[in-house]
Amino acid sequence: MSRHKPKKKSRVLRIFLIIALLLVVVVAGFGFAIYHSINKAAKNMHSPLDRTPEVARPADLSLNKKEPFSVLMLGVDERPGDRGRSDSIIVMTVNPQKQSIDMLSIPRDTRVEIVGKGIDDKINHAYAFGGVEMSMNTIEKFLDIPIDYYIKINMEGFKEIVDAVGGVDVNNDIDFSVGNKHFNQGPISLNGADALAYARMRYDDPRGDFGRQLRQRQVIQGVINKGANISALWKYDDVLKALGKNVETNLSLDEMVEIQKNYKEARHNIDQYQIEGQGSMINNVWYYIVPQEERERVQGVLREHLNM
Repeated sequence: MSRHKPKKKSRVLRIFLIIALLLVVVVAGFGFAIYHSINKAAKNMHSPLDRTPEVARPADLSLNKKEPFSVLMLGVDERPGDRGRSDSIIVMTVNPQKQSIDMLSIPRDTRVEIVGKGIDDKINHAYAFGGVEMSMNTIEKFLDIPIDYYIKINMEGFKEIVDAVGGVDVNNDIDFSVGNKHFNQGPISLNGADALAYARMRYDDPRGDFGRQLRQRQVIQGVINKGANISALWKYDDVLKALGKNVETNLSLDEMVEIQKNYKEARHNIDQYQIEGQGSMINNVWYYIVPQEERERVQGVLREHLNM
């Protein structure tokens, strides 16, 4: 597992902060007058799970006591009539005592045991087989940590969120084209459709899936930057509608508020991890194979950060 140096005031904020930060920004700008709109959006996004975890906590998590927690973030390529697969898989642990966030990207082709299916397959197939619940159970067993929360974003509808905040600005590190659209190297502005194409490209990137994960995080950061801009506040209704339609989470509004209140300093110290492995063909299918030693090392880092 390669470990990047900690980045103070990191430019790479996590997916769940889209929800928490945009809601907090809107509240700060308009106060109680739009509380009911925020509450409605939060209820639309809220989708609790009733599941038996693969890795259980000894006691219930208490955000009020500032206990470390974990979040599974899924970017899902979801279309009408098709549940789709998890296009982006990120696990984040948040420790308020250390005022830090550890973020692990898991390649979608990683070969793991699919919990509840009884087979070894690509980790992103867990969502196709059994939705968020099977994804959480599979990743819990793979990483040997409890997954407390999930946030799922419909990547097909993500362009609505980008357009709702007036587009995003990113710094593109490679020159490439997708169809008839060319993306120049350097600072560029993207509308919703372009942002989706930009975030999805991987075949012309020598880094493959890892390069795509980077671009997805850039677009997410761009949404947060625009959402924090005072001009976007006047579009709060469009932003909340886009979030309500395309984001699903088991975080309640009260839990979002607790995280913003008790954990906000952690976002200034983000450590990024890339799990190490190698590609292999098995029965004519390409997989990303993570050695057991590397898997145990990743587990140790995450468990330590969760004070386990």
